[in-house]
Amino acid sequence: MSTVEDRNKAIVREAFDTLFNKRDYAAAERFWSPGYIQHSAHIAPGREGLFDLVRSLPAQLRHECELVMADGDMVMVRGRFSGHGRPAPWIAADFLRLEDGVLAEHWDVIEEEATRGQSLSGLPMYGDDFPEEH
Repeated sequence: MSTVEDRNKAIVREAFDTLFNKRDYAAAERFWSPGYIQHSAHIAPGREGLFDLVRSLPAQLRHECELVMADGDMVMVRGRFSGHGRPAPWIAADFLRLEDGVLAEHWDVIEEEATRGQSLSGLPMYGDDFPEEH
């Protein structure tokens, strides 16, 4: 990787895959700071709050990453969470601050993915298809 931004994007991609898709909590610990600060209204404080949330979700949980952007130590991930047991996948924008190569702080914006019938624009929220077309 040639820049701090490229390195940080790669760290976040690997961290998300390790925790949400592989569910390898021991390996995920190296990506999340023990002092991790959680700003999400949906997740209990700290690294353990996040890990406990993931542990409570069905094994089918998947995170798909569509876009990763970085500015210095701030990284934004636009993705889809599916298989969490809710009626519709979540489309999320996750904002992470890295410190010394680990995830130190997190904010998010989450909404349920719209079906074709719900989309006033007539366009999918994520990718090229609506969730019912997968």
